[in-house]
Formats: sequence, C-alpha cells, structure tokens
Amino acid sequence: MAYSLDHLLVIGISSRALFDLEAEDEIFRQQGLDAFRSHQLQHENKVLNPGAGFALVNALLKLNVLVPERRMVEVVVMSRNSSETSLRIFNSIKHYGLDISRAALTGGAPLSPYLKAFNVSLFLSLHEDDVQAAINSGVASAMLYPMPPNAADMEQIRIAFDGDAVIFSDESERIYQQHGVEAFEQHERENAKKPLPEGPFARLLVALSYLQNQFRAPDGRAFPIRTALVTARSSPAHERVIRTLRAWNIAIDETFFMGGVNKSEVLAAFKPHMFFDDQHAHCIKASDVVPTGRVPIRQTQQ
Repeated sequence: MAYSLDHLLVIGISSRALFDLEAEDEIFRQQGLDAFRSHQLQHENKVLNPGAGFALVNALLKLNVLVPERRMVEVVVMSRNSSETSLRIFNSIKHYGLDISRAALTGGAPLSPYLKAFNVSLFLSLHEDDVQAAINSGVASAMLYPMPPNAADMEQIRIAFDGDAVIFSDESERIYQQHGVEAFEQHERENAKKPLPEGPFARLLVALSYLQNQFRAPDGRAFPIRTALVTARSSPAHERVIRTLRAWNIAIDETFFMGGVNKSEVLAAFKPHMFFDDQHAHCIKASDVVPTGRVPIRQTQQ
C-alpha cells in the first residue's frame, strides 16, 4: 500500500543543514568532486556533528511519539550528493536516532523540482540557489546561518518569525523601503482593517497552529510547540498584524513589536530552535544567539 505524505508536516533539509559538512564542502570547492568522493568514502563510518538545522528537525520529530500510531512530521534529507557518497549521512542519522527514512539524492542536479513531489512544507538549506528556487516555486524556505555557540536545547519546540516578507507578504515592506517610515505608517493606518496578504511562511504557520491544536489543554496552552512573532513594526502598524492573525484564526503565543530595536535580546530570551527573517542584517545579529534562517524575497519571472 502506498504511503501518503498528505496531511503531514514535511521538512525537506539538505545534508549540509542537517549535519556539519563545512570541511567536506571546502574539499569539494578547493579540490573537486573526486577528492570529495574519496574523503566521504574513507570517512563514511565517522559520525558527523549536528548542523544548523539539526535541533529543529530533532525537536519536530519528537511529535511523532506523543500520539501512538499517528505520525505528524516527516523529514526528507535532500542532497546534491550521489547515493555513492551518502552512506555517511545515513550512518550519522542512525547514530543520533533520528526517525528519518527518506532521501532525495540528485547527483549534482537542483533540488527544487523535487520539493512538491515530496509535499515539502518547509525547506532548509545552506545552498542559496536551491533556497531561492524553492521560494520562487511557492515553498517556505530559508538559508541557514552557522550555529551560534552554546545554542539552547529546549524540550519544547520553539519557532520565531519575522512578520513582513516572512509570515506576511512584502507589500508593506516595499512601501517602507521605497517611501520611508511615514508613508509605511500611513498605509498601515489606512488599511488597518484589511488583512495582510499571505507571505511565504503563512501556510507553515497555519500547519503549526493545526499541530498546536492537537495538543491544546483546557487552559488554551499547547505545550509541545510555542511560536513567536518578532517584528520591527510598532504602533500604529501593530493593528493590522493583530487583525490579520485574527482573520486567519491563528493565535501566536508571543508577539513582540520591536519598533526598530535589535531583536537579539528578545530572541535570546525566547530561545527558539529557529528564527526566520528576510533581512540579512537582522539575521547576522540573530545568528550570534539563536539558530537563524534567511527567507529570500520571491522572484517572479518577467
């Protein structure tokens, strides 16, 4: 009987995002494919260290043990490696006890054409071209930054999002970039009761909200997953955000309207397994304290 990935939260993650393969990537770039192949074959029984996306994947997979005989999350390792050089990846997955059995190994070909084939809800990679192509195809995707030192390992799954160009579209962000803060605030006041258009991570947030509702206690709390919105917006631009989430029937656990204040201290206190933002400057600062992924702006074909 065929196994369906429908109605599951499917995470596609590159091997470099799941494990620390920076030294191996350097060998590939400096010495070529043959040297990389030889290195991987010689070291295929040497366990790799966790990479930038390991903590999030490991935490999400634990949802599958909370309800007997019901899976909620699947993870697919997606790599440009060939099957010949991939045994080290599978051996490391086994070493860490990760519940991962599926992989797409494309032998150097782009990964984005296979995302929808695996019904991927979120794609994480260190390869910018793959992330951009995934975003362009409508899949929530982020390019991960190096792991910060002493990253927190929380039992509860914690995910933090920026607002504009991540959860919401970049429509309002473009007004700010092109015309300044006064024009942005005026636009948001005039459209306060009009829900913001969906951004690339809107459907992921909906999926997480659905999962939260499966574990919600009588007091309204959902212990396994906690979400946060950490946005540069402030009053008067806050109202449209609140009304949009209400229209989507989504309750984010913690919301921070930063008004331009550095997000790093709030993120360090929240301790997310991953923070998603569209601005490189914000991501660089955040990546010093928490695992961080940058969400590129979708590029449309002219």
